Amino acid sequence: MDILGLGSKVDADFILDPQGQRKQIDVKIDDTKRSSQYIYYDGEDVSGTVQIKLKKNSKVEHQGIRLEFIGQIEMLNDRSTIHEFINLSKLLGFPGELTDSTSIDFNFGNVEKPYESYNGINIKLRYFLRLTIIKRFSNNVFERDICVQQLSQYPEINNSIKMEVGIEDCLHIEFEYNKSKYHLKDVVVGKIYFLLVRIKIKHMEIAIIKKENTGTGPNIYAENETIAKYEIMDGAPVRGESIPIRLFLAGYELTPTMKDVQRKFSVRYFLNLVLVDEEERRYFKQQEIFLWRKQDKDKDKTKQSAKQYAHYQRPTPANQSEENPTENSSVNEVLSSENNSDIPSD
Repeated sequence: MDILGLGSKVDADFILDPQGQRKQIDVKIDDTKRSSQYIYYDGEDVSGTVQIKLKKNSKVEHQGIRLEFIGQIEMLNDRSTIHEFINLSKLLGFPGELTDSTSIDFNFGNVEKPYESYNGINIKLRYFLRLTIIKRFSNNVFERDICVQQLSQYPEINNSIKMEVGIEDCLHIEFEYNKSKYHLKDVVVGKIYFLLVRIKIKHMEIAIIKKENTGTGPNIYAENETIAKYEIMDGAPVRGESIPIRLFLAGYELTPTMKDVQRKFSVRYFLNLVLVDEEERRYFKQQEIFLWRKQDKDKDKTKQSAKQYAHYQRPTPANQSEENPTENSSVNEVLSSENNSDIPSD
């Protein structure tokens, strides 16, 4: 796309996968726009060909042709705040004059791509190529985004989550999830067991909540987004009843959990269990889960570097401190009650 040279004599295109071997993904840009992008991993080369196309019978004088590979974080609620954590540059052409369309090969070798691409509510982390034809008055600028994914190996420890919650002398339930860490195409399996029921419950639902925190200090913005919501029980339960849970993650646009990326933002996921009584009062309990991306079985035909696997860090559950990161919890807690919303603030 020509950003600054509308109606100019020159156009450009990026040929990144002439052999058709690299996988692509449909990326959401905003509520109405999507883009098809090639998938890359940490440590892989970013190479290809730039095609510079001149309109018929045109010529372009320039002060040089520059290609950059950029990784940046953009605050969507403050367009003036852009942080570049990668900026690699190559000079593709010396000052001169373009009289014919031309193709120029390029290669950025073994490029470190430490974070996953992310397009959220208040933040965007993107990797892209930027071609600049430098001119005396106004440059011609063209950009092409790629999608970077961070793969993790299976966690060595992945205990189940088991917890007893309730309201004193009114409601006592036990819920259990089979794991605390899930890959993005995993299945959450669990059950809800009613130990004591003295309130009239109308139905019960479970939701996946994404929490995005951006900024630092007093300028922190927190956004909650409900990714999915399912009703798992309709009607009043009785003591001793058990309700199964089976929640498939593959159908949703999820990302891995991200913690303090460049001290700019974090993305965390929670399972939110909600009970609604006959007076429309809502009782909820949230439990943080850790999401990670694993290698697909039909892996890319392209050569993948050993660097593509991200370092796996054990998450600290929401209800535990850094000093005692025990994952398997079996404790008594009180259900929160809220009349209007089932998404509590942090």
